[in-house]
Amino acid sequence: MSALAAVVDAVEPSLAAHAKSDIGPDRFDFAGADPDRLFVLEAVYEGYLMHYATPRAFAGMDSDMRLLAGDALYALGLSRLAECGDLAAVVELSDLISLTAQAQAERCPERAERLWEASARALAGGGGDGARASQRNCA
Repeated sequence: MSALAAVVDAVEPSLAAHAKSDIGPDRFDFAGADPDRLFVLEAVYEGYLMHYATPRAFAGMDSDMRLLAGDALYALGLSRLAECGDLAAVVELSDLISLTAQAQAERCPERAERLWEASARALAGGGGDGARASQRNCA
């Protein structure tokens, strides 16, 4: 089962009612990465898409419902990390969520994309310092 499919299976029934029958592919595919971290990356990324773009796994919501659903997916991902005791990863994703929100508010989706890449590499064990360090290096 893909990490994104696992996210869809884990959401509350009110959100599950909006799940697509044919969900998109996982965004993050790192060989040997911790499955919990991949689940979290996909949940938080889907929440991000609910806020700023087109979600891969859900449809049929008005803008208010999408915003709430995005928040629920952020919470689902972060709570999974907290349950694992992975506080460093919670900090990384919290930084990522706030920094990508800032990038979107400043109409700089390219910066948001770079932040996602930096966090994904850091969380999946691919190296790098994560979003906050990447933010300092961006103009």
